[in-house]
Amino acid sequence: MSSVTTSTTSAAPRRAVLTDPGYQAFVILRAGFTVAPILFGLDKFANLLVDWPAYLAPWIDSLVPGSAQAAMYAVGAIEIVAGLAVALAPRFGGWLVAGWLAGIIVNLLTIPGHYDIALRDFGLLLGAVALARLAQRYHAKRQP
Repeated sequence: MSSVTTSTTSAAPRRAVLTDPGYQAFVILRAGFTVAPILFGLDKFANLLVDWPAYLAPWIDSLVPGSAQAAMYAVGAIEIVAGLAVALAPRFGGWLVAGWLAGIIVNLLTIPGHYDIALRDFGLLLGAVALARLAQRYHAKRQP
């Protein structure tokens, strides 16, 4: 009988965490910043959503070896790794995604006509920073 009481009381703190709006925001951001980079990274290999090489600034294309599509293969691999980092270690992965988005923003700001996408990515960067900060908070709460 005491085990029933113990399991009920141990479930109460977990339930409290699950109803915490901050924790809910953390879970939503973690899921989004896991799935989106992985899906976009995979699409760099297929170009189903968009012609990704068109989003590579000419000056970057001239710096990297090979074609713009080859550069997109590398970008895709990095995005997949970033998504996995968020899934496994969001305190690190959030900052990794934020840094990656900063690089994408610089790239987009140097291509005329892509400023709206750069602004959208700035919003995503803020979300990735929020994820990293929330991950810090909720990781600390799990420590004994």
